Amino acid sequence: MTTVDLNADMGESFGPWKLGDDAALLQVVTSANIACGGHAGDADVMAATMRMADENGVGIGAHPGFMDLVGFGRNRLSVPRGTLQNQIRYQVAASTGMARSVGAEVRHLKLHGALANMASEDEGLARDLYEAALSVAPDLIVMVLAATAQEQAVKSLGCKWAGEIFADRAYNDDATLVDRSKPGAVIHDADHAAARMVEMVKAGAIITESGKHIPTRIDTICLHGDTAEAVQIATAVRKGLQDGGVTLAKFGGSV
Repeated sequence: MTTVDLNADMGESFGPWKLGDDAALLQVVTSANIACGGHAGDADVMAATMRMADENGVGIGAHPGFMDLVGFGRNRLSVPRGTLQNQIRYQVAASTGMARSVGAEVRHLKLHGALANMASEDEGLARDLYEAALSVAPDLIVMVLAATAQEQAVKSLGCKWAGEIFADRAYNDDATLVDRSKPGAVIHDADHAAARMVEMVKAGAIITESGKHIPTRIDTICLHGDTAEAVQIATAVRKGLQDGGVTLAKFGGSV
């Protein structure tokens, strides 16, 4: 029987500004990528989201990105490599420390936004960022954009990893995500998202906008918590997979 994890990016509210419905998503997903204060989130939001995730038996992940609250981490920035590595260490340390304070633990790492997209194109950058994170928390499972340079980086490092595909994003023929500025890059229709995830999981492949199949290991499926339809997409994807005979469970990660 096929088993897959369902994850969502969350913990992205900040002060009085609320983004996404984390409480509802945590009733549906099996893993949560929680913002570490770089692109979104704050100390209170991080603590509350981690506590809710733990109470729901949802796996907790650190979700660091560019230190870019104004741009929500979705602007490509030029940051000295050493500084960028320290920013990743800083965010992962905050994540692991906060989790311990609420009686939980951080299981995995997932890069956010523009930084993740850049690392999906540049194996050297991905490796440097993963090494920085693992220097703080050596046992993390690294969640990678499947079939990209991120996957090449974890294989060269020999660390535990999980391959991820996206329910709410369109794919280019090199397995990278279609730029958000382009029409159709973000998928808002829950039924369409569910159908394409069932198709990809059963095919064991990413299916691009052109129809190309890219065979890959699929350990987890992501959706973005800041998308207005996030809860509907998560619910539809979960139901579609289960109706298709797929079991939903937290990924284990393997080398």
